[in-house]
Amino acid sequence: MKSHTSLQFLFVIYLVISVTCESFPKDEVWALITFKEAIFEDPILVMSNWNAIDADPCEWPGVSCSVARDHVVKINITQSAIKGFLPPELGRITHLQELNLQSNGLTGHLPPELGNLKHLEELRLDRNKLQGTVPAGGNSDFPSNVHGKYASSTNSTGLCRATQLKVADLSYNFFVGSIPKCLKYLPNTSFQGNCLQSKDLKQRSFAQCGGAPPAKTHQAFNPKHQPSEDVAKQHQEASKPAWLLALEIVTGTMVGLLFLVAVLTAFQRCNNKSSIIIPWKKSASQNDYTAVYIDSELLKDVVRFSRQDLEVACEDFSNIIGSSPDSLVYKGTMKGGPEIAVISLCIKEEHWTGYLELYFQKEVADLARLNHENTGRLLGYCRESTPFTRMLVFEYASNGTLYEHLHYGEGCQLSWTRRMKIVIGIARGLKYLHTELDQPFTISELNSSSVYLTEDFSPKLVDFESWKSILSRSEKNSGSIGSQGAICVLPNSMEGRHLDVQGNVYAFGVLLLEIISGRPPYCEDKGCLVDWAKDFLELPEVMSYVVDPELKHFTYDDLKVICEVVSLCIQPEPAKRPSMQEVSSMLESKIDTSVSLELKASSLAWAELALSS
Repeated sequence: MKSHTSLQFLFVIYLVISVTCESFPKDEVWALITFKEAIFEDPILVMSNWNAIDADPCEWPGVSCSVARDHVVKINITQSAIKGFLPPELGRITHLQELNLQSNGLTGHLPPELGNLKHLEELRLDRNKLQGTVPAGGNSDFPSNVHGKYASSTNSTGLCRATQLKVADLSYNFFVGSIPKCLKYLPNTSFQGNCLQSKDLKQRSFAQCGGAPPAKTHQAFNPKHQPSEDVAKQHQEASKPAWLLALEIVTGTMVGLLFLVAVLTAFQRCNNKSSIIIPWKKSASQNDYTAVYIDSELLKDVVRFSRQDLEVACEDFSNIIGSSPDSLVYKGTMKGGPEIAVISLCIKEEHWTGYLELYFQKEVADLARLNHENTGRLLGYCRESTPFTRMLVFEYASNGTLYEHLHYGEGCQLSWTRRMKIVIGIARGLKYLHTELDQPFTISELNSSSVYLTEDFSPKLVDFESWKSILSRSEKNSGSIGSQGAICVLPNSMEGRHLDVQGNVYAFGVLLLEIISGRPPYCEDKGCLVDWAKDFLELPEVMSYVVDPELKHFTYDDLKVICEVVSLCIQPEPAKRPSMQEVSSMLESKIDTSVSLELKASSLAWAELALSS
């Protein structure tokens, strides 16, 4: 009898567990898995146990459920160095009360779907790298005193719909635009350290915000005013004299003829060139597309690798040395050839358009023209359809990145003289890119991770983030496609890559500080490197405080030159910053990188020389 009772008891427990597991909303599990897939870097593996096979996420790290274990109510992943973006699917976790992801490396835009979280009370996303506007939506102009009473209008979108939101911290990101009125009830500290339009808040400098103008707000359309405007317009047209109407007709006809001639000329130029046709897929139907004709001469001098050769070289693409939301970087060795770094673009074939192909090829051509001892050399590219592949192949610098040497315990290999050689090499490379090319070239994200070091520690500037340029340029042109027909696209008619020369100069100043101090551009305990160093740059008696404590020796005269250059490069007003030609000239003329000078300055240099040889 006892045995029978025990079996009944176990059966009841099994049923309860089964019902609990089956009752857990699949949307919430799917949203969490989507969030995990949006994270491309998880160094401490905080999300490693998030597994779609386990239908009950209540035991996953950073996830808390309700008492009944039927809904996710908290996500708390702070200071975990995760990098990625916030997917809109998070808005499906409808019972979420707290979302705490502060002090990570999250990028991209803040999804307006978070406004669907009607139970959200606490939102902490401070100290990330989020961009764009704070999504308030159509009714973002609610006065702060009506929050919660009218902000739940069905017409509102974005965070204005989160009527239970009591605590929110969006500080120290890169948000632009203005603070929505429906969020004005939050303290000012919730928005400081961004790029917002606010005179009352401490915001980032113009240079830190990339020199981009703040987002403009658009005035809402008012249908009540439309009839009067139409009447006024009709009245104005009716009052025009006959000669003016005749002149407008003649002018319009001439403009139309000129446009027609230009179109015919362009098509004739296309027909005279050998071209390839790339379908612009507009829908699932294979018959609904616009053809984009691309000049096949664009890449005639660039080596094209097969995916199979690169797969063999990179050990089945298992040797990953870097990643971003848009790409993966592999290291490999060509058979009988050099070591290579391969950037594979992360995009699905169904999302690949004719304009993306066009700008991919233009970017390959731009990178292939770079030829300097201090810039990374593009060896070729890979373009295949099965499987869909778009890759860039660079010559690999065997000593890794400057970032690794400065911050991962290998700084001892970088003596003062070696650091000065690296500084001058980077300056020469930037001078070449900015001033010695027919069409100037800038590095998309200039930092210590974009500087690779050769076996003899010579720096090579590599623009591994150039894929972002391809995306942005393609998005600007995507709206100009017609519904049917073909478009002739010539290389000189394409928008060039974004040039931010003054942004490169500022970034070079920050990079100089990083090289001489051994500190990252930003860290939690010491904050922004530039803010920390400003107190020492212009005071000779404390200038030496910026020097990396791991260095046993440095040259004070060199340090003064470096600090002078840094002060010039980080000027808040871009127009006041020097050109890289001026910077390179200052560094080369005032810094002596000969070994003999270092040996004279300190007997300790003998030991450093032995270590670095």
